Order: sequence, then structure tokens, then C-alpha cells
Amino acid sequence: MWDTVLIVDWSGGNDRGASPKKDAIWTGVARAGQAEDPVYHRNRQLAEAWIIQFLTDEHAAGRRVLAGFDFAFGYPAGFGRVLTGSDDPFAIWDWFAAHVQDSPKANNRFDLAGQINARFPGIGPFWGNGLARDIPDLPRKGLARHGHGIAEKRAAEQQAKGAFAVWQLSGAGAVGSQVIMGLPVLARLRQRFGADLAVWPFEPLTPPIALVEVWPSLIAKTIAATCPPGAIKDAHQVRVLAQAISALAPEDLARMLDAPGGTAEGAILGLGHVALLEQAARAPVLRNDCFALPQGVHWTPVDQALAHLRQHLPPVAGVQPQPLAAAAGQYLAQDVTALRAHPPSPNAAVDGYGFAGPAGTGAQRLTLVQGRSAAGQPYDGTIRAGQAIRILTGADLPDGVDTVVMQEDVQATDTAITFQGPLKRGANARAAGEDMAAGQIIARQGRRLTPADLGMCAAAGIGQLLVYRPLRVGILSTGDELRDPGSTIAQGQIFDANRPMLAALVHQWGHQAVDLGRAPDNRSILRGMLDQAAATCDVILTSGGASAGDEDHMSALLAGTGSLALWRVAMKPGRPLAMGLWGGRPVLGLPGNPVAAMVCALVFAHPALALMAGGDWPEPQGFTLPAAFAKTKKAGRREYLRARIRDGKAEVFASEGSGRVSGLAWAEGLVMLPDAAMTITPGDPVTYLPFGSFR
Repeated sequence: MWDTVLIVDWSGGNDRGASPKKDAIWTGVARAGQAEDPVYHRNRQLAEAWIIQFLTDEHAAGRRVLAGFDFAFGYPAGFGRVLTGSDDPFAIWDWFAAHVQDSPKANNRFDLAGQINARFPGIGPFWGNGLARDIPDLPRKGLARHGHGIAEKRAAEQQAKGAFAVWQLSGAGAVGSQVIMGLPVLARLRQRFGADLAVWPFEPLTPPIALVEVWPSLIAKTIAATCPPGAIKDAHQVRVLAQAISALAPEDLARMLDAPGGTAEGAILGLGHVALLEQAARAPVLRNDCFALPQGVHWTPVDQALAHLRQHLPPVAGVQPQPLAAAAGQYLAQDVTALRAHPPSPNAAVDGYGFAGPAGTGAQRLTLVQGRSAAGQPYDGTIRAGQAIRILTGADLPDGVDTVVMQEDVQATDTAITFQGPLKRGANARAAGEDMAAGQIIARQGRRLTPADLGMCAAAGIGQLLVYRPLRVGILSTGDELRDPGSTIAQGQIFDANRPMLAALVHQWGHQAVDLGRAPDNRSILRGMLDQAAATCDVILTSGGASAGDEDHMSALLAGTGSLALWRVAMKPGRPLAMGLWGGRPVLGLPGNPVAAMVCALVFAHPALALMAGGDWPEPQGFTLPAAFAKTKKAGRREYLRARIRDGKAEVFASEGSGRVSGLAWAEGLVMLPDAAMTITPGDPVTYLPFGSFR
């Protein structure tokens, strides 16, 4: 939706000097989750000039900008009618632009607030005279106000816990001065950029520049937790908030901007969606060198390559609340805590009769009380010593009952039961919370939710979960020789087997596959396709062009970003893997041969995508079988053979060629041969990895 996010931390005070300081003006810029260093502005005049130039440059470069300012864009209802005769928030902006006098060392905000107060009945609404001299109609204390008729807070401040009112002009929490000194700047931005600028939530955000109101304290915990020792909080928070907003999925940001229209008070971006914003703020951002292997490594062992991915890849998917019934297969974005004990009360594990145990040896006779306890229909009474009550499976144990005898072991009449003891106390009864206790963590962040997990969460009273949005994985094939299956084909051309195969794998792994089509051997066209993919996908998975030849354009383009890592992995099939970033999105470049592409996808893309989707690192579960084949291999590389099980033994496909795609359909898994040299004869133990273990 926007290419650039600008966050402005404003100030209502005077010039702060040349050295960066707190409580000053700071700006932060981020694109695609990558934040630049914050910029310090010593006064409003320099800051306004910088903002104008920045927006002008971004607009000239064809980039859409979402600019967030940390002060209120409006006042509580009714203020505008008294001040300007209109509820139009822009009339208030223009009024302040016409009346505020501002210089680096002085401004008239206190006198102006007193003049505004004089228009209202009673005393107020502004307060907080910060000058030594008294100002008519401007009290120093908020408690001195009365009868002015305007609400203390906007609806946004009432919803945002800890937000201060717009009336306070000095002292701790004095945001009122920021508003008075900030609205004239916004008014001048509207005048300068005209139809190229819109303001949320007052106008549709179709122009290339959007102004929104932000409040960094919505994610105060994350800002505090991530602020380096000795750092200036104001500088850190503009960086974190800009990075978080720019990293949001387009649909998540659209949801935040879907505020109720028609309010002249304004709204705070992210209010009501704090969990999404927090998660985006906490999500680690991929570094440009995240795929770079240690210097001097010529052939990278498989285990070392996997360890590198496991260490360097964070989640890149956004988060969303999800109803329990729709959460299967998604990854948890936070730990799940039981809202209720399970079972919530002591209950019967069988159909039978409840009493106060234990029961002694030999024949036992108990008086049977009238009534029964059934699931959902508990007995409202107390069972005394020597008494028993009819009870059904799952029913709450009545007061006085701690033991249940099975009905199959009982002789019953209308008034009594008899059975043979002994029977220990607590037999056939479940204790409250013996399965799950209220407040207990029952599922950890990163777990991929199964049907059983949903049942457990339901039993614990949980109706909604915070999950990672399904990872959008773009699938792109490269090469002039490729054509879509079913199309007309010429000599020298082949059908693209990789794209449908990789898309099916990605779907099988629980992600959303996005078909990016085929890219010819043309760098300009490929660049445009990658730009489009980076705007719509979380990860880009390509096949072909991953080596270092003349027609390996994928590697060449990634090299131009400064993020290319061309891995020469010591494995067969496979070897060349191109890793890098494009527009802040990770790119995994697989070999072009179908067998190598699939094997590398299983070995590397499967766990890497799971991590980036917010999940735990998945280890394929293999088992040892006797070989039904013979083979000799050299040391120094790991080999994966297409295989299947017949008669309890692992047999392998007749050919090891990377182009023999039929062998993938023939196989049901892979035999993994370790890096060391080995000679295999029929009957020797080998490791078999079924394809199902990669799901």
C-alpha cells in the first residue's frame, strides 16, 4: 500500500540545541521492514523544512508515503464549533496556522490558549500555563477548570490506556502544546501538496502521501524492551514504530486504517490492533548479510548450511487473531494460556454410584439417595457418610462424594446399593484441573496447530488465538526454454515442471503459494517480476538461474543488491543455492533441474519457510531400514536417493540423474547417505526419510 513509512516524534518546546537530545523532534524512516537511522531536528522550523523536502523527494521517486505524527489531529467534539463555527477538523488546522506565532526560541502557544479559553463558558478547557507570568483565562492547574462544556478526552484517548488529554500545555504528559504547535505544520503540508496528500481518517487515502496520527506508546513495552542502554528513547521509538508499520502485511495495515468514518476528532493508527503492531515491532528483520556463510568455505556441508538458516531466519509473516475453528494448520504467534481448568470440577470417569471413599474389604451396603448427577445437570445437595448417589460419566461430583463405583460392580434397588470392596478413595473420579489448570501454558508460540490442539484449547475455554498469517510464498521459474504445460511447444523448449511441483509442496506445508509465472532470460523483465513479488509475497522461491553462468540472471540481480550468498552445498543432487534479499523479502534460489529443485526444497526450503512462517524448526523423521540396493559413494558430500519401501526394504530409483523427474513420482521418500565414504550392500542399514516427514 505504501513504499515508505515516516514517523515524526514532535515537540512543542523551543530549540533544543545542536546535540541530539530527548524530548526533541525525531524522524524515523522505514521501507519493507528495514529502518534507517533516526534523524534529530533541533527545532520545528528545521524539522518542517526536512519533512517537506523528504516528501517531495519520495513523491518525485514515485514512492507512496505513509507519514505518522505523534500528536492529535483533532479535538473533542464541540471544540471546533466554538473556535471556528464548524466541526470541520481542517478549519481548526487552518485557524491555528493563521494564529500561531513560532520561532526557534519563542512562541505564543500559552497566550493563544488563554484567548481560546475566553471563548468558552466557565474556565478552560486548556490549562497548564508554563510561563512565570500569569495569563488571563489560562489556569495553571487542571482542577481549576469548570463549566467549559467540552469533554476531557477524545474517543481515541478514552480507548488508549494511558493517553493524555489534549488540553494540558505544560508538565509531565503535556501533549496539548504539541498539538497547537503541530497542526499548523500539517495545514501547511496540505496546502503545499494539495491533491497529492490525504489525511486519515478524514479523507480517502488514494493520493500518494497520507498523513496519519500515531502514538508510539501503543507498543511501549516493545520499545522499552528493545531500547539499547543509553539510547535516546524518542529516537528509538520512531525507528521501531516505522519499522513495525512498514513490515505489516497490506491486509493488516488496511484493517488498522478501516476506522469508522465521519468523526472530526481523529483516530490513532493501530488502536484496537495493538497485538498486530506489537508482533510486527518484535519481529526480527532480515539483515542484508543474513545468508552469508563464513569466509573461506568452498563446499558447505548440509548440516552447516541448515544450522546457518536456523540461526539467522526470523518470522516474516504478520499476525492475526483467528477464531478457534479456523486456526488449524496455522502457527501460534504467542503462548496459549488455559482460561479455565479442565476438568473445571471433580467429576465421574464412569457411569456408577458416588459416595465418600474409601470402601473397606468385603460386602459394602450404602443407602441410595433420590436423584442423580448427570453431565450438565449436577446434583444440588450433600451426600452424607453411608449414602450413595447415582452418577453418570462426566457429571460433577456432589458435595461429600470423592469416589465412584462402576455400575457393573453394583447390585442396586430403589433404596440401596451393595458391592464388594475394597475400593480406594478417588477411584473412577477425576480431580479438578488434573488435565489443565487455569493459567497454565498449554501450547507454545511456534507450534503448528493440529485438530487435537483445537480440542484442547476449546476445553480450556479459548475461542480465539493469535496466529501468524499464512506465509505467502511466491513461486517463480526462470529460463527462456520453459513453457507452461498444455501450451504449444517448439524444438528446444521444455514444459515447466518445477512451478506446479513447488507450489504443491508449499501448499502441502501449510503456506499460501503465489504463482509468479515464468521469467525469461532477461534481467530487466526479471527485475520487474521480482519487484512485483516483493510487494505481494513474504518469501520468493525461484528455480533456475541460481549458479554463476552467463544466463544465471537471478544470481546476478541478487548480487546487485549486495545480499547474494551463492551456496555451494556438498550434496547430490543440488549444490548451487542462491540466497538473498529483494525489496526486503528473502529469496531462495533453487537449482533448475526438477529432481535437484525438489530435493533442495525438501531439505532447505521446508525448514526455512517453517521458521519464517513463525513455526519451530521441523526435523524430518526418518527410520532405519535394510537396503535393497548396492552403492559406493565418495567422502565429502551427502547424497539423497529417490526411494520407496517394498517388503520392508528401501529400494532406490534406477537412475540418479537430476533431470529424471519420473523418479520423483516413482519414489515415496528419500534414502539419505551421510557425508562420509561408504559402500552399501543389500541388507545394510540405511536412513529412509518418507516424503510425509517433510509435512
